[in-house]
Amino acid sequence: MSKEDVVEMEGVVAEVYPDTRFRVTLTNGIEITAYASGKIRKNHIRIIAGDRVTVEMSPYDLTKGRVSFRHKDDRPAPARNNQLRRR
Repeated sequence: MSKEDVVEMEGVVAEVYPDTRFRVTLTNGIEITAYASGKIRKNHIRIIAGDRVTVEMSPYDLTKGRVSFRHKDDRPAPARNNQLRRR
């Protein structure tokens, strides 16, 4: 299977499972199971429920896919506690 044989769709992560797996609702309303691609895992990109993602699927099995990209949204970054801890 070559790169041209891949079907790319956009969707929203509905649920996060263990072992970097996700339930993704595609833009056409279909839900699939997807796993994080190697580059996503290698670069420690965190994917949480509600994130907009691009999913690559094989034309032979449209129920499974691979998350290849997490889109940046206009959500504010989570607040971090900048205080130093004392022991």
